[in-house]
Amino acid sequence: MTAVPVRPSTLVFARHAIMTQQSKHTFGLLAVTAVFTVFSAAGALADSAGATFSDGDNFSEKTGQELYANVCQACHMDQGQGAVGAGKYPALAKNENLEAGGYPVYVILHGQKGMPPVGSMMSDDQVAAVVNYVRTNFGNDYKDPVTAEDVAGAR
Repeated sequence: MTAVPVRPSTLVFARHAIMTQQSKHTFGLLAVTAVFTVFSAAGALADSAGATFSDGDNFSEKTGQELYANVCQACHMDQGQGAVGAGKYPALAKNENLEAGGYPVYVILHGQKGMPPVGSMMSDDQVAAVVNYVRTNFGNDYKDPVTAEDVAGAR
């Protein structure tokens, strides 16, 4: 068996190919680090901008508006218009199903279809607050308020 002579230009090409692979790897790590840094900084800014986060297993928001904004709005949208896409999120705006206050209380406590039961993470007062908020906003004008006692009875 005879040895194949290696020309200096072949060694330079092979060395360049190895450096290119290393450069790609290094660039990839730098890109991941940069993205992580940007998102970390954005998170810090969001925290300092007064974002509300609940502690533990229960929501800390007190008013219906706060609860809606931090619990419900992601699916039902900011004006209660609902959404269709990866899932179907019913509109709460001008929704006749909200006429009977017991219906939204039941859905919050026990869930329905794609909506998880979130009532276990709320007090009776919180459930009543968010139900009353939805029933009196977004083009809904249902005057009879739901009480914490109503919610307790539905649990």
